[in-house]
Amino acid sequence: MSRIERLMRERELRKKNKASYSNEAIDLEPRLREGDDYMEQYLKGGSSARDEWEKPDEGLFKERLLVVANRLPVSAVRTGEESWSLEVSHDEYVSALLGVKDVVVKWIGWVGVNVPDELGQRSLTKALAQKRCIPVFLDEETVHQYYNGYCKNILWPLFHYLGLPQEDRLATSGTFQSQFDGYKRANQMFADVVIFHYEEGDAVWCHNYHLMFLPKYLKEYNNNMKVVWFLHTPFPSSEIHRTLPSRSELLRAVLAADLVGFQTYDYARHFVSACTHILGVEGTLDGIEDEGRLTRVAAFPIGQDSNRFISALEAPQVKDHIKELKERFFGRKVLLGLDDLDMIKGIPQKILAFEKFLEENPVWRDKVVLLQIAIPPRTDISEYQKLTSQVHEIVGRINGRFGTLTTVPIHYLDRSIDFHALCALYAVTDIALITPLREGMNLISYEFLACQDAKRGVLILSEFAGAAQSLGAGAILVNPWNIPEVAASIYYALNMSTEEREKRYLHNFLHVTNYTAQVWAETLLSALNDTVVEAQLKIRQLPPLLPVDEAIERYVKSSNRLLILGFNATLTDRVDTPNGCQGNQIREMDLKLHLDLKETLTRLCGDPKTTIIILSGSGRAILDENFGEYNMWLAAENGMFLRSTKGNWMMTMPEHLNMDWVDSIKHVFAYFTERTPQSYIEIRETSLIWNYKYADVQFGRLQARDMLQYLWTGSISNASVDVVHGDCTVEVRPFGVTKGLTIGRILGEINYCKSISAPINYVLCIGHSLGKDEDIYTIFEPEFPSRDISIPRLILSDTTNPFGSRKFGRNGSQKLTHEPDLENKQNNNNDSDINNVVENGNNRQSSPFLNKLTWNLLDLERDNYISCAVGKTRTKARYLLPTSDDVVSLLKGLAQAS
Repeated sequence: MSRIERLMRERELRKKNKASYSNEAIDLEPRLREGDDYMEQYLKGGSSARDEWEKPDEGLFKERLLVVANRLPVSAVRTGEESWSLEVSHDEYVSALLGVKDVVVKWIGWVGVNVPDELGQRSLTKALAQKRCIPVFLDEETVHQYYNGYCKNILWPLFHYLGLPQEDRLATSGTFQSQFDGYKRANQMFADVVIFHYEEGDAVWCHNYHLMFLPKYLKEYNNNMKVVWFLHTPFPSSEIHRTLPSRSELLRAVLAADLVGFQTYDYARHFVSACTHILGVEGTLDGIEDEGRLTRVAAFPIGQDSNRFISALEAPQVKDHIKELKERFFGRKVLLGLDDLDMIKGIPQKILAFEKFLEENPVWRDKVVLLQIAIPPRTDISEYQKLTSQVHEIVGRINGRFGTLTTVPIHYLDRSIDFHALCALYAVTDIALITPLREGMNLISYEFLACQDAKRGVLILSEFAGAAQSLGAGAILVNPWNIPEVAASIYYALNMSTEEREKRYLHNFLHVTNYTAQVWAETLLSALNDTVVEAQLKIRQLPPLLPVDEAIERYVKSSNRLLILGFNATLTDRVDTPNGCQGNQIREMDLKLHLDLKETLTRLCGDPKTTIIILSGSGRAILDENFGEYNMWLAAENGMFLRSTKGNWMMTMPEHLNMDWVDSIKHVFAYFTERTPQSYIEIRETSLIWNYKYADVQFGRLQARDMLQYLWTGSISNASVDVVHGDCTVEVRPFGVTKGLTIGRILGEINYCKSISAPINYVLCIGHSLGKDEDIYTIFEPEFPSRDISIPRLILSDTTNPFGSRKFGRNGSQKLTHEPDLENKQNNNNDSDINNVVENGNNRQSSPFLNKLTWNLLDLERDNYISCAVGKTRTKARYLLPTSDDVVSLLKGLAQAS
């Protein structure tokens, strides 16, 4: 069953379940009519009966969910040494999970107060446990650096396109680094609490930008933990995000989650783009794939608990409020603005647009009123004080200009209002003005629509609010920065026909009531479970990590060993980038042997039982520079050139290669290099490589696609060449040249030079090869799979196998020989051909006859052949090693053991 089929099946099951228990005794509706009390009942355990519900056709079903957010849905005030007053706040996380039948939820978060003493922490923890809440205790300094500093001073402005703070503002709350350290420290404290309460099988739902490091810390503790991270704010474009000093660390930390959720597709797209451009990972339709591990990235637009508002309209308190408001504003159209007092809410722009409307439409001046409610922030920040003064000044000026002794056009309140008054206000509103400059979703628009069954009012909505993607069809979308456009939209809404107003309202009302907060939570949790299942299926198809101890043990027990080692990304020293510095292209292009390998290679090469071959795509000069001092064999340009470090270079391929294609390929590569900044050409003796590793990732891929299309269909389409698309490279080489096919010739030459005195009974092959060169991993494989790992095998026929036919010894061992009759046919008294070599300076062309000598090179048990890919999961190798550092560690172990 495909992922889409599984998700559709689960959706149908949810609908069936909802219908099956909609009339059961455990009904939310009575509690919804009681206002905010229902949340307190739920947190107290009012849904405990739900813990034992049975899922139709699937038996008893319970899943524990740990919801982790910066703040708990409960605020606490200390009333005594061991006593606390707790107040439940309306939180969309609680609303979302009220109707989710299949989970048992606990909340983890900061309670919002400093509790330094152990007695207070114990008593508060006990009190919160009664409301399914688990506190995280943060000290004042951590809160200052983490919340007031990094979260509110850096991440929040950046994610809302306000940019990073200037130094004078930053100095008030510390440096970037100190705030970042405080942020990571707080995230670790959250992780410690989650880990303490985690039980095997739990799902962990991490919320918002406050906890971007939490998925990383949780996965480091238990990689099998199910983790989803959801961002409620916008995620900025990659060009904005890349200005953040800690950009890469934050992205990597979030990618540790199994599922990453956003409010809209745009935000998800921005995240994938940031990962692609900044981290260089591959973005797919499903998310981000990095060396075989997929982090699913998707949009899950949050909804509102619409039933809560619809039911509240029947409450007596709400009806009294509605009656009072209708009398108060009789004969006037009511425009409503309800926003947090925040820079991103666009309150000044909204009021200026209303002023523009009054200027252009004097007939409406005594027929409309704007009710603007600005909910003050929790913290006393100077920017908010400036904003408050600015708004007060604008409101006073407009009321003084257009008001009368009995009426004013704007009623402005600097405070929040209770739930019943809010529902009444929504119900009497004719036009809702929701015009934030940038916002993740904005649920005010959902609440307004839920209360508009009688009025059928008009929603004017900013195109920069996430809700615009869900409600755009029924709303009037505006650019809040365009004052005349917003003013014109107010006029259009006031004069809209009843029929159009009805159609717009019904379209959006259907969405609001169908895609509720509960549906949002169910969909996201279903996607998380499906993502984990799919990841587990994928992991089973990947080769395992190399069992290093076993590899060393078999090495020690063997009597004649062959080590075939790659160079680039295998034995090279990784270039460190201090403090996230960029611009190491020159250093990385200059391939150098890992510094920790010099002594190790000297010891391994000095062991008479060990033969080492460096088989690389690099040129002769690079291998000479890095390995010339060791006693080993060097195979350059994928085995085209070979030499013992005690001898001269020779060609392993036919002497007269057709290289007529080189000039035309150089011309093509030069054209694309000019068009692709930071790309470059590697010119080798038998191949050409175009490398776009340091170019913009997406642009480089587009250019590579155009190049490949031209090469495959252009003037060289009939040339005897292979075009190989690698990881950020396009290589053109002679046809049929692969590491797997050249290794036979290499071993034939080594055997001819009497460098191998006895049959090889241990082979270790390690590299970071292109897909076409991965036949090097399968060339030594027997015809049956090794162990229980299902990996594609390349089985060569006698005519293509450079070793000739295979014969298997006892215990699954294999012996490779050439048939004597082949030797006799080729000899024909030409014994002198053995010494027939072509001298060309320092280059020696080996005779083709050397590859057809009778030889017995391998006596190899299947578990004594170890193939290992470095830093790649899509491989034909048996095993994996993550980095070149792991290769260094392995080789050190071999050297010490021998």
